Amino acid sequence: MTNEKTAPAELVERSNRLGADPRNTNYAGGNTSAKGTATDPVTSRPTELLWVKGSGGDLGTLTEAGLAVLRLDRLRALVDVYPGVEREDEMVAAFDYCLHGRGGAAPSIDTAMHGLVDAAHVDHLHPDSGIALATAADGEALTKECFGDRVAWVDWRRPGFQLGLDIAAVKAANPQAIGVVLGGHGITAWGDTSAECEASSLDIIRTAEAFLAEHGKADPFGAPVPGFEALPATERRARAAALAPVVRGLASTDAPQVGHYDDSEAVLEFCAHEKLLPLARLGTSCPDHFLRTKVRPLVVDLPGTAPLEEVVARLRELHGEYRAEYAAYYDRHATSDSPPMRGADPAVVLVPGVGMFSFGKDKQTARVAGEFYVNAINVMRGAEAVSTYAPIDESEKFRIEYWSLEEAKLQRMPRPKPLAGRVALVTGAGSGIGKAIAERLAGEGACVVVADLDASAARGVAADLNGDTGTTDRAVAVTADVTDADAVQAAVDAAALAFGGVDLVVNNAGLSISKPLLETTERDWDLQHDVMAKGSFLVSRAAAKAMLDQGMGGDIVYISSKNSVFAGPNNVAYGAAKADQAHQVRLLAAELGPHGIRVNGINPDGVVRGSGIFAKGWGAERAKVYGVEEEKLGEFYAQRTLLKREVLPEHVANAVVALTAGELTHTTGLHVPVDAGVAAGFLR
Repeated sequence: MTNEKTAPAELVERSNRLGADPRNTNYAGGNTSAKGTATDPVTSRPTELLWVKGSGGDLGTLTEAGLAVLRLDRLRALVDVYPGVEREDEMVAAFDYCLHGRGGAAPSIDTAMHGLVDAAHVDHLHPDSGIALATAADGEALTKECFGDRVAWVDWRRPGFQLGLDIAAVKAANPQAIGVVLGGHGITAWGDTSAECEASSLDIIRTAEAFLAEHGKADPFGAPVPGFEALPATERRARAAALAPVVRGLASTDAPQVGHYDDSEAVLEFCAHEKLLPLARLGTSCPDHFLRTKVRPLVVDLPGTAPLEEVVARLRELHGEYRAEYAAYYDRHATSDSPPMRGADPAVVLVPGVGMFSFGKDKQTARVAGEFYVNAINVMRGAEAVSTYAPIDESEKFRIEYWSLEEAKLQRMPRPKPLAGRVALVTGAGSGIGKAIAERLAGEGACVVVADLDASAARGVAADLNGDTGTTDRAVAVTADVTDADAVQAAVDAAALAFGGVDLVVNNAGLSISKPLLETTERDWDLQHDVMAKGSFLVSRAAAKAMLDQGMGGDIVYISSKNSVFAGPNNVAYGAAKADQAHQVRLLAAELGPHGIRVNGINPDGVVRGSGIFAKGWGAERAKVYGVEEEKLGEFYAQRTLLKREVLPEHVANAVVALTAGELTHTTGLHVPVDAGVAAGFLR
């Protein structure tokens, strides 16, 4: 055995390597472990320990903090008090009495597998190739043909203490084996050293891949179906953008969902062949798969070339049927102690010719659900290539989906942030007020589309919002000229493709030119009205269409100005454009209210520091009008307010959150001053 200094580090390094390759396991799927010795601080004697990936962790990003640490003597002693398979769930709570010190992360359901198997290092993984053999109708025979006696077979059993005993017994009976294929589930491998264990895992995975490639038939999904082939890329993504808000609205019937779109080759191929419907109805098999994808997807049974209106109508019919079928599935298997049904909407929707939409409480959950269904497609392809796909029984799927342990895990999850599950589109978000708004909305849990005429600035803000996640789960950047209807529609389409639609729009894009009437040119007038009055109209129109398609309500917020109601000097074009925006708020609040869409405005004033407008000449012009130095303009504005406070971009962002985060659910048509108190700007 290794010692406490090397075992955790070796384990994390092995885990990260295995988890970095999607061929080896899916996100947060599987677990790894190492056994070693450490000095017990109480007895000063060597003590055998188990380090194992904790509950909910991901191998690819695992750190030592994500390991659970248990005493092996106590863990193995649980065998003597094991009450049997009917009460095996009780053993999870018993793991807490086996922890070494504070124990690190919470032990997972698979801890027994790692502790009871007599090997220093153990990997449990969910590779597509391994699950393909595990879900084949004659999987045991195929495993024998593929591996000989080097890899044994273990019949399906729900993860837990008994499965750990089963695998330990199979290893003891097969000393020559390097691992096992778990029926309907995945693989487990072992070794005396970390390197040997990793080699065993990769040996099983790559050997299974080669076996499927060599022995598999060329058309595992059957013959192509005319009309169901993938649409050309541009047409496909345009149709996906049009359908996404409709599909998202249906998938959000029970609870708001964020969407993810996937038109990868694997998805399009699956949707284009004759076995699409029968295989999809069989559902996924690996527990990690259907916990995220639900028992089966919703499948549109129309060709990709069908008229859009026909597809939308069929989607609504199929959604009703799906909900009824899911409720029936729940009723067939629920017992008196089953958790309540969590929702009957699909997590995955397949549209031939277009691709796959997947959904979750946030973007990461939605994306991972889609990734898992791609894993399931690969599994079905492999199983059908060499045999017949035969996933675990529906009753077993229900036992895991509505497992009391899974329910307890869900109940322990932190409360969502106020804007979780909502998609925001902010114009002019590359700098100043718009950037502050984008940052605050993301901080409150929203997915954000950062729209700006300056592509580089938009990308920079989006990159900052995503941080070091390596994903675009929090924000995407789009280049948007709000005076161009096509560009505006492209921005809304980008929101639909990235996150499923849009719920919250902030009309912030603007500019200002300060001139007296006689010096104001037609170009000055047109430019300011095109960007702010016309631009806000175009953005609101395109976004409202998406919101109506979703049927989930929404928020439209106009960043207007104190100047929309205050007659300031040398300001006719800017003030008139802002007054136009202010009245759009009232008009749209009246029109869109019956659809649950709230429209409100914010009237800032004197936002100098961090403001894009003030940095581009407006500050110098206003300073000249008021006879102050430009660098002291913020102080000047503060002193003329009732509160004597300077207004910053984040104060405007605070107002956006106040209007949209759920506390003012019955407020629409309101203008909120954010000006530190300017009596001349009071609304009356």
